[in-house]
Amino acid sequence: MPESPSRLAGSRPVPHIVTEIPGPKARAHIAFDERWTSPSLPRAYPIVPVRGEGLTVEDIDGNLFLDFAAGIAVTSTGHSHPAVVGAIKEQAADLIHFSASDFYLPIYAKVCHELARIAPIDGAVRAYLGNSGTEVVEAAIKLARLATKRPYVVAFLGAFHGRTYGSISLTASKAKYHAGFGPLLPGIFHAPFGRVDDLRWFDEVLFDRLAPPSEVAAIIVEPIQGEGGYIVPEDGFLAGLRDICDRHGILLIADEIQSGAGRTGKMWAVDHWHVRPDVVLSAKGIASGMPLGALMARADLLESWGPGAHGSTFGGNPVACAAALATIELLEGGLVDNARQRGEQAMSGLRPLAKRHPGLIRDVRGKGLMIGIEFDTPDHAEEVQWAAFQRCLLVLECGKSSVRLSPGLMVSRDEMATGLEIFGQAVASVATEPARVHAQAAAAGAISGVEAGG
Repeated sequence: MPESPSRLAGSRPVPHIVTEIPGPKARAHIAFDERWTSPSLPRAYPIVPVRGEGLTVEDIDGNLFLDFAAGIAVTSTGHSHPAVVGAIKEQAADLIHFSASDFYLPIYAKVCHELARIAPIDGAVRAYLGNSGTEVVEAAIKLARLATKRPYVVAFLGAFHGRTYGSISLTASKAKYHAGFGPLLPGIFHAPFGRVDDLRWFDEVLFDRLAPPSEVAAIIVEPIQGEGGYIVPEDGFLAGLRDICDRHGILLIADEIQSGAGRTGKMWAVDHWHVRPDVVLSAKGIASGMPLGALMARADLLESWGPGAHGSTFGGNPVACAAALATIELLEGGLVDNARQRGEQAMSGLRPLAKRHPGLIRDVRGKGLMIGIEFDTPDHAEEVQWAAFQRCLLVLECGKSSVRLSPGLMVSRDEMATGLEIFGQAVASVATEPARVHAQAAAAGAISGVEAGG
């Protein structure tokens, strides 16, 4: 992708620090926030963003950050991409809201057509639009049970599918997400994830001891686990799931909410293994930060839904749909390939970093710009996240002891090089001064054991 100067940064380099981190205005706002907002929000570190452009984020004190978190892998085209902003403005001037659940909204159908065109599903495809990833996971549960007339759904240990009731019942990345909310949705089983040998669990445990395959409606899987640690399955694992589903008439649902929309260097993560699901779920990067979730499915499955079986007042609203159309055009216009190239650059820089710190870094894994760095302890992962934040690089934890790198797909070669350099400095600071970094992070509340979701 061509290099372009940031209008937000002007002549300043990025990152650029003008106050302590966090600064005085940020601390004042955090005190205000903590009085009025829900304490359920698991803030990762004390940034107070007010503007963004590309990979540059300016906080309330005027500090410039290099963003390698992308709002939990959401701003796929970077912050405030001109094409996306233009599409939003143009649509908002014409029509902000008209519920597609009750009326024929033209742009809703256009987005569904585009999603059907790019969906990694064989045969005719239809789509449903919601507001978020967790919403379309809920929709997928309803669709699978209705279309198959079967009660059970299989998810995976380590999975994250959202925080609403049905979605959190599928989620199994951390027990604390379930704490206090039981009993959860019945009819859910959790299988081991990632190894080809794990597939034996279906015949030897699930089908033999727990539920006959004729009563299993669907298997829902993240092709690469997201919040659970950016875990990449072995080659053959997803193909094995497809085979199990084919043998028993079970639907295969791919949750591509974090891994899709070009993040892995292909439009969909399942494309790395040439697997074709029956249902694909998308959100996060598909509309560059606007609230949109999408369920794409074989047309015959969606046609099992009658009028009123599912809907949403705001899902697929005109403004979010306009952002999605602009995003898809940008993804196909070069961002997906850039994600592949910059991902290769990132891995080339991270592997030597891991060799320099073998006691600290246990693994580097991922595809495209969905990269996880596994540390030896959860505290060290949190400390690296904090040390990066102190240097104005935004990264985000995932799993038990990992940090994810998930910048916008338009990240340039120079930005990637800068991000890798700062990340290396953060790792080195934890390796050489762990007590000091830990004390700073703990004092700021950044050592909490509670990670951001998604």
